[in-house]
Amino acid sequence: MASFGLKVIRGVFGAAERVAPRLSGRAAFELFCRTPNVKALSDGERRAVDRAAGFMTEARHHRLKTATGCVMVHEFRPEPGRAAAGTVLVVHGWRSRTEYMRALIEGYRAAGHRVVSLDLPGHGQSQGRRLNMVNAVDAVRVAGEWFGPFVAAVGHSFGGAVAANAIAGSVKNIPPLAAGRLVLIAAPSSLPAIFADFSRMLNVGPRSQAAMADRVEHLSGRPLHEFTGDRQLAQAPVPTLVIHAQDDREVSADHARRYAGAGGHVRLYWADGLGHRRILADHGVV
Repeated sequence: MASFGLKVIRGVFGAAERVAPRLSGRAAFELFCRTPNVKALSDGERRAVDRAAGFMTEARHHRLKTATGCVMVHEFRPEPGRAAAGTVLVVHGWRSRTEYMRALIEGYRAAGHRVVSLDLPGHGQSQGRRLNMVNAVDAVRVAGEWFGPFVAAVGHSFGGAVAANAIAGSVKNIPPLAAGRLVLIAAPSSLPAIFADFSRMLNVGPRSQAAMADRVEHLSGRPLHEFTGDRQLAQAPVPTLVIHAQDDREVSADHARRYAGAGGHVRLYWADGLGHRRILADHGVV
């Protein structure tokens, strides 16, 4: 059953669709971009951060300036004695942070890689309360300028979509990210589909949705319908591994199938039974 707050928001957007759709669309877009308060962690999230405290002391921490603020990048050196295997970029998802990517980072370090893990805007130790594809890709750009080129870019959930967009150069005036491979873990493939789901949840009407799409084009320089992963990967044929669980309840397995349809350079691996979050810590996936 919907909460009282959600019912109020749905009612407001329903009324605004009739009288002020452009204003409604801009408001919906800003709400979409609003990130959770990084200090308001659940008990489980706090325990995960606390457990990773020692792990985080092993990193060098770099605060880098982007076009809209500052982001934190955590640099993990390879395990001692390992032959150097190049640098890997790791990008977490929405309401996530570097600490939650620990198992993946440790796996790459054990294989001899230097790992650069980015806290996206409004997450972890990065500044702000606003995240969208444009400022996320810009944050990846800055990480690439300082630490690239990368032998691979790895992203989970929204971070996977960010990595794909960065490599494809989907945001105008931001050059494509230099990465030899791409790994997408439980990643959404379609920004239009995400917007449609968000709009259904909040009762954002079609004219307001059109205003949201206008805002995307204004910020990114490209229409919303171009932000689809299969299209992007088809135009940027970087060897790609897509890892997804068919039981993922947050990001449908259909997104993985869309990525896989981009061409022969995309390989799909089903990690069934691991859902959306447990997939990150699974030994087989790592």
